[in-house]
Amino acid sequence: MQPNIRKAKKKDMPAVLELIKELAAFEKEPDAVVVTVETLEEEGFGENPLFQVFVAEVDNKIEGMALIYYRFSTWKGRTLHLEDLIVREEKRGTGLGNGLYQKVIEYAQEQGLKRVEWVVLDWNKHAIDFYERSGANILKGWYTVQMDEAGITKYVRTKK
Repeated sequence: MQPNIRKAKKKDMPAVLELIKELAAFEKEPDAVVVTVETLEEEGFGENPLFQVFVAEVDNKIEGMALIYYRFSTWKGRTLHLEDLIVREEKRGTGLGNGLYQKVIEYAQEQGLKRVEWVVLDWNKHAIDFYERSGANILKGWYTVQMDEAGITKYVRTKK
């Protein structure tokens, strides 16, 4: 059966969370996921959704997903951020990831956006090679910066 790549529905969030957890395990951070199905439902399907998800369905089972949201660039205006793209391990190499990736890029073009951006782990050679073959630029010399909850608390406390 041909995969069906479609916009996710609220009822798909349990499967999306399973995929998020699978990605966390793949990225060697299995205990890092704290988001819940309820959070995904509230934040993605509430009055002001913070993200959208495309899912890849095979035989009525969700086997992959791509979660996206808008960002704003002072240079380009509204851009699209691809937070995560994951395909179940047993379905990798079947074209589902490519289909989801294509859907995200086409969506960005349909929205008239000037840029799509995402991050990739430096050890994920397979993904890096795929992205470079697709025409994406891997920006060397840029670092992803994050401050976790403990860092936020510490920073705010020291500045009061």
